[in-house]
Amino acid sequence: MADPHGFLKHSRAEPGKRPVDDRLGDWDEVYAALTPGDRADEVRTQASRCMDCGIPFCHSGTAGCPLGNLIPEWNDLVRRGQWAQAGERLHATNNFPEFTGRLCPAPCEAGCVLALSPMAGGAVAIKRVEQTIADVNWEEGTVSAQPATVSSGKRVAVVGSGPAGLAAAQQLTRAGHEVTVFERDDRLGGLLRYGIPEFKMEKRVLDRRLAQMRAEGTGFVTGCEVGVDLTVEQLRADYDAVVLAVGALRGRDAPDIPGRELAGVHLAMEHLVPANRECEGDGPTSISAAGKHVVIIGGGDTGADCLGTAHRQGAASVLQLDQYPKPPNTRDDERSPWPSWPVVVRNYPAHEEGGERKYEVAVERFVGDDEGHIREIELRRVRVQRDEQGVRRVVPVSDDVERFPCDLVLLAIGFEGVERMPLLDELGISLSGRGTIGCGSDWETSAPGVFVCGDAHRGASLVVWAIAEGRSVANAVDAFLTGESLLPAPVHPTALPLAVV
Repeated sequence: MADPHGFLKHSRAEPGKRPVDDRLGDWDEVYAALTPGDRADEVRTQASRCMDCGIPFCHSGTAGCPLGNLIPEWNDLVRRGQWAQAGERLHATNNFPEFTGRLCPAPCEAGCVLALSPMAGGAVAIKRVEQTIADVNWEEGTVSAQPATVSSGKRVAVVGSGPAGLAAAQQLTRAGHEVTVFERDDRLGGLLRYGIPEFKMEKRVLDRRLAQMRAEGTGFVTGCEVGVDLTVEQLRADYDAVVLAVGALRGRDAPDIPGRELAGVHLAMEHLVPANRECEGDGPTSISAAGKHVVIIGGGDTGADCLGTAHRQGAASVLQLDQYPKPPNTRDDERSPWPSWPVVVRNYPAHEEGGERKYEVAVERFVGDDEGHIREIELRRVRVQRDEQGVRRVVPVSDDVERFPCDLVLLAIGFEGVERMPLLDELGISLSGRGTIGCGSDWETSAPGVFVCGDAHRGASLVVWAIAEGRSVANAVDAFLTGESLLPAPVHPTALPLAVV
């Protein structure tokens, strides 16, 4: 039983961050490492605030965690200092809590009963407790390989090594199948490797989990684009089932803005990927913000990743633009009633490091120099509206034009779905109007024996949804191969993320 008075005795405390000057001088994680004493005093205190609600909305399928994490249970185990047992309960529903503890925006905390009233002291620091459990378990050696005891004799190919593909692969390997993960990049991890900056998640965190999966028997092949380097005929001949976890990496562009063709105007991933490669030791990035006036278009997670990266590269200035009005600082009960995901302003650690944000503006024109390089942007005030058909339109509300110096533009305005690839053509799979791969209630696509999960199925979403779909598709593939499955299936293919990004 949780401490029924914990939330009355203690308020929510945010994790400590390293000083801005220190973190801008390296690529290490933003948050300060905790000593064993800190964990006992700080994190156990935060876990004690959990009330063990009669109806725990934090792991509700409609408002909280899509994985169904048993949050009250492991909060109470942490309160009592039982870190190993807390890790067992955490891993029972989540293959990679060290990823979600660092990267998930925590819809569970939005659904916490203590978030309902400001007088309650704020939501339980669920994400902080989750990451600490995972890190303590790794450091104390209680996370170990779990190889299958019996082989099914079946072979499964997983295409893509992001969180969805890795979750599916680990579950299927543990179920006794021979699993091979194919990755077209030179290193494993997908966006975990090359999209997420090092200051948000150091890649040693990913590498130690990959080592565990190898020890369990999962095979990995890098530098292999399925459908090109490995034909569909070979895939069909060698594997009994295929899981497509190829992500939704087609970045949304802005081709209608005059001057888009200028040098120095890039999609966000064109900036983040080489920056991450530099951190991996591959040499200097091809697109650096060093000494430049940077403009980031887009106010979400990807924009914040670009912002923090630009700071560490030594940008002269950074301006971040958003077409929408600035959200309120606290939940508006009419627009986003509890326990739904609140519409509030999101302040990332990168915003503490510098830069300026402008709301309700849009780029009128990119202006270049005689050599065809971006040198200035022109902005106008706008309002986002929807017409009678519900189509979103960005409408100028002023004739005034603001001009700002600019040497580098980064378009962080989202993703349009799965990239075009020979694999889908050869399998006879077409994309939906949203650019995603459809499936039936059993996660199987229109191609027999081929299943889909993660962003490729639902569009660009949260890491926690990717892992949940990877676990669910593993259940479906296991049943397809053996007739039934005891693997958990936390979400259905039609489940909607009501707590959305």
